[in-house]
Amino acid sequence: MQARGKIFDDISQLMTNAMGVAQGARDEAETAMKSMMDRWLADRDFVTREEFDAVRAMAQKAREENEALKARIEALEGK
Repeated sequence: MQARGKIFDDISQLMTNAMGVAQGARDEAETAMKSMMDRWLADRDFVTREEFDAVRAMAQKAREENEALKARIEALEGK
C-alpha cells in the first residue's frame, strides 16, 4: 500500500514540476512577444498618445487664434 502512495506522491511532484516549467515557458514567451511587438511598433514610427495629444492641443490653440484674428479683421473692416 505504501508503494502506491509513493507512486502518487511521485506523480504529484512530477505534475507540480511540469506546471512550474509550463508557467516559466509562458512567461518567457510573453516577454519575447512583447519585445517583438515593441520593436515592430518602434519601426513603424507611430506616435505616442502624449505626442498626439500635444499636437492636437497645439492645433486647437491655432484654430482659436485664427478665429480671434478673423473676428478682429472683420471688426476692423467693418469700421
